[in-house]
Amino acid sequence: MTVITLDKPGGAGSLRAVWPAILGLSVVFLVEMLDNSVLNVALPTIARELQASATDLQWITSGYSLLFGGLMMAFGAIADRFGTRRMMLIGLALFALANLAVLIVHTPGQLIAVRAAIGVTAATTAPGTMALCFRLFDAENLLMRATSLITTVGLVGLAVGPTVGGLVLQALPWQTLLVMNVPIAVLAILCIRTGIPADDPAQRNTSPLDLPGALLGTVTIVLALWTATLAVEEGWSHATPWLAGLGAVVTAIVFVVHERRTAHPLFDFALIRRPAVSASLAYEAAMGLGMAVIAFSVSLQLQLVWGWTPAQAALGNLPQIIVMLAIGPFVEKIVTRLGTQRAARIGAAAVITGLLVYALLGRYDYVWIAVALALTAGGMRVVATIAGVTVMRGLPEDQTSTGAALSDTSQEVASSIGMAVTGTIVAAALTGSLSDITGGTASATAFQNAVTTATLALTVVCAALVTWAARRART
Repeated sequence: MTVITLDKPGGAGSLRAVWPAILGLSVVFLVEMLDNSVLNVALPTIARELQASATDLQWITSGYSLLFGGLMMAFGAIADRFGTRRMMLIGLALFALANLAVLIVHTPGQLIAVRAAIGVTAATTAPGTMALCFRLFDAENLLMRATSLITTVGLVGLAVGPTVGGLVLQALPWQTLLVMNVPIAVLAILCIRTGIPADDPAQRNTSPLDLPGALLGTVTIVLALWTATLAVEEGWSHATPWLAGLGAVVTAIVFVVHERRTAHPLFDFALIRRPAVSASLAYEAAMGLGMAVIAFSVSLQLQLVWGWTPAQAALGNLPQIIVMLAIGPFVEKIVTRLGTQRAARIGAAAVITGLLVYALLGRYDYVWIAVALALTAGGMRVVATIAGVTVMRGLPEDQTSTGAALSDTSQEVASSIGMAVTGTIVAAALTGSLSDITGGTASATAFQNAVTTATLALTVVCAALVTWAARRART
């Protein structure tokens, strides 16, 4: 990871000077994160009104995430060739139409198709968020400040999504949760059109698009994400997770072989060998693994083992949200004071410490859970910002959208693996279902022991990735 300098000339001189662009990009990231969580609270209502089965509900939620995560790399490569700003505007328009289509939904199959379309259109916009942000500034401190602001808005959306959804459902039909994305997308279109200059043809990637590579890469990522989903929902005793996982391995091997042989690869693997890029991707994967076990376990523990209500459990997660918001404005100052490498190491150490606190002490008192949430949130906030900026700076200008997609995909896949590992260990420890857990019983003890085991296992992997990344960054 290279040391960030803070005195590059050129570009906008402040965030205020390009506020329409920053607002538009923040809104794009916000709506992507909201769509990950806002509809979950409406699933009982959807099941009742559309007579949807459990399998239907699974595909309503996972169909979006599978296509969103799987297509980002392909659409990033397309944006580098077609124009990042143009791709963003087209994607936002299609995203608005896809959400509006919920008004004609009458069956579970139709809703699954709409959610799939929303996932595809969201994937067209995701790589451009950071790529267009990097077009606005040359000064690294402004880039870090803008990146921190945009990601803060998105993380807030992810955190408050269920709460917003619950409040909306109190007065309006569930379709409103998707229709409300339409005016948000229109606002983003207006801001980006007025705030970001048109694509410069000289900065586009002129090499032919590797369509076979794009297809293989997409199938690999979708199968990897689907494997993790199936492992949590069905368990490894079923054949489907094994078949999906085997398919992911096979397509990954074919993808690598193809990319090494083709004259114009979708992504040049030589770029990943750059210390700045590989170290940053390792940091991001570590953060994805670490945060997955927290996201999976804390709410379940508070509600199933300790008997908290859903509202109380939501309040119990507040330390994470508060720290993420509070530390955002200080990331730039932390990096300036400590240096990029040292700040990344300290942030990663905070995440690892938080995981250990949760694994060893979280079962005894909520105060330890609050400490763990605060440490992991603060550390992840610093590391994610540094890693995101460094990945983008370590890539050629005509591959910034591909680089942004690579960064997002690494976190998405790592998070899914972390969820699968945690879910598998918990499922293996329980003789019944999660709903059978009651505080003070043997099942509650088994659940907590399993969470401790999963957290410690992922912490070891997380620490190994961080150690490798820190050494790689010194190269």
